[in-house]
Amino acid sequence: MSVPEDTIFALASAAGRAGVAVIRVSGPGAGAAVRALTDRPVPEARRASLRHLADPASGERLDDALVLWFPGPASFTGEDVVEFHVHGGRAILTGVTEALAALPGLRPAGPGDFSRRAFEQGRLDLTAVEAIADLVDAETAAQRRQALRQMDGALGQLYEGWRERLLRALAHLEADIDFADEDLPDGVASAVLPVLAALARAIGDHLDDRHRGERLRTGLQVAIVGAPNVGKSSLLNAIAGREVAIVSALAGTTRDVIEVHLDLGGYPVTLADTAGLRDATDEIESEGVRRALARAAAADLKLVLFDGTAGDPDPGGAGGALVDQDALVVVTKRDQWRDGVSLPAGALGVSARSGEGVATLLERIADLAASRLGSGDTPALTRTRHRAALERCQAALQRAQQAPLPELVAEDVRLAMRCLGEITGRVDVEQLLDVIFRDFCIGK
Repeated sequence: MSVPEDTIFALASAAGRAGVAVIRVSGPGAGAAVRALTDRPVPEARRASLRHLADPASGERLDDALVLWFPGPASFTGEDVVEFHVHGGRAILTGVTEALAALPGLRPAGPGDFSRRAFEQGRLDLTAVEAIADLVDAETAAQRRQALRQMDGALGQLYEGWRERLLRALAHLEADIDFADEDLPDGVASAVLPVLAALARAIGDHLDDRHRGERLRTGLQVAIVGAPNVGKSSLLNAIAGREVAIVSALAGTTRDVIEVHLDLGGYPVTLADTAGLRDATDEIESEGVRRALARAAAADLKLVLFDGTAGDPDPGGAGGALVDQDALVVVTKRDQWRDGVSLPAGALGVSARSGEGVATLLERIADLAASRLGSGDTPALTRTRHRAALERCQAALQRAQQAPLPELVAEDVRLAMRCLGEITGRVDVEQLLDVIFRDFCIGK
């Protein structure tokens, strides 16, 4: 790996006022930055040292800080790294960063620069780098667990193990091709085919996961649908515990999709209130109905609401066509039901006014989120690019099993290996790096 000639720095903690803020510096000039701002040598490695910080140009005192020194290659980036733990006032952060910017060879870091250097120095593979971004963005316990598992290398190790199996298979194929006249055992090439078939099945099983890893990153999408005035907005407000949506007896009040983000049992859930389903009376309501149907079609789960005060739910009424295996029937206004209302099998009765049944509904959604997003025995796919690469890998392995010549089998095995290497960064992936790192926080 190449060693960058410049040194980068950035605020590694959140922006804004705080008790403590962390400014990270990485590169060959990190030690010089310590000496310039403290007028003292670098401290003992990995031991916090209290130092006075001053502007090297003016001598003006900037702050008292804890300084931590991480000499490369045993650091996050693989380079010399120093962290200045300063008080989190804006004037202090401005003074320290301006002093660093004035030093020769130092520049402000861009998004993902620190993680990119860790990858380029071999400290992390690309799956671990992506897990850092997921860990920073994690809002629920399940998202945190998935990100930590991936950052620890579970996903990278799985793919690297598959790549090593292909590497051994390719070595046997190449030997059979290059040394056909030598005294090699019979059937070397044909013995590779069961290995390729087994690996193709394993990749297929890995792909057949209902996108649980990708969906966990974004959250379970739940659409509330039904006829006007069945209580969709009232239910959303009751769940959110605040007035998110306008509630009115006037039909057609909700025209757009209104979202509430929840943490249910550690799983992220986005609940969306939609326009009432009916024959629209104007152009705006017609657009609202169109958006409601589109949101229902894209949702992982639909809450199809029926008005309990109207008697037994009418499966032929508005919303009835949306009741399928991805729908949960909810009968509303339970506190106003007449005697004799019967619930369909699996349906729930709720009252947004009294709160009756709402907790049970949330428990049911949490259980569905856990079943659809929960981790299995193997680490989950978390990125669309992983899935695309694995699909190409599987296709190459399937072609290899049908190839008429050993040379063609070997070529498809090489292609399959490259696809796996693209995921972890074991091949030239320069064209992917800008895409991967562009959404990182500055300082990560």
